[in-house]
Amino acid sequence: MMNNKIPLSVAIITKNEAHNLHDCLNSVEYAEQIVVVDSGSSDDTVKIASEFGCDVYTEPWVGFGPQKQSAIDKCTKPWVLVLDADERIPHETTIAVRGIVSEQPHSIAGYSFPRKNYFQGRWIKHLGWWPDRVVRLFRKDRGRMSRATVHESVEIDGPVENLDVPIEHMTESRLSKILQKIDHYSTLSAREAFEEGRKATVWSAAFRAVLTFFQNYVLKLGFLDGMQGLTLSITDSVNKFFKYAKLSELTRQEGNNPNSKT
Repeated sequence: MMNNKIPLSVAIITKNEAHNLHDCLNSVEYAEQIVVVDSGSSDDTVKIASEFGCDVYTEPWVGFGPQKQSAIDKCTKPWVLVLDADERIPHETTIAVRGIVSEQPHSIAGYSFPRKNYFQGRWIKHLGWWPDRVVRLFRKDRGRMSRATVHESVEIDGPVENLDVPIEHMTESRLSKILQKIDHYSTLSAREAFEEGRKATVWSAAFRAVLTFFQNYVLKLGFLDGMQGLTLSITDSVNKFFKYAKLSELTRQEGNNPNSKT
């Protein structure tokens, strides 16, 4: 029967995801365990997860990679599926996941999925947003998250098989929230680049922003995704500008710090 639980753990990190979490959890209700690691939600996220029967933990924020790894560490089943709160597992993908976990083929360590990204109600098929393949399902003893604080990914020890069934991603569509995310992500990315020894100027930041818009809207055919494609091309270029402008700012601050290493 389709409502039977399977030996699968789902790992999710959250902060103020009450508007997303119901649909996410309902799409993986067949998992024997769902782990939610929350980093201080002020809405009903923790309540929703607890009432659903999830294993809920509250921990301070340490970056996307380490935070997701903390959730994975708490998983107890032989298979792990990593999801974001704004992602869903559709019916056809559920059938595939059930088959994989039940049959447990020994030769495959992990599986990747194409990801359908939706923005303001539209499936974005260009801009490099499709198929946007991501590794999310893996044997617990064969996979872990990268240490990256942003743009993290699952690292697999062994062969990975590409599946044709998708994960659905309901990306943030509210422009006010997108601006907040741009501020947050660009700060993390700038810090990461700075620690890698990279440098930038405001002029190079502006050049990268213009180039990013041209690549997205023209070369990657973003104009075929209508107003949503235009909006995403602009917001991506703004994010790129602030990442490198903030990197320039960090470089200047370090140069003016008498205690900085030379």
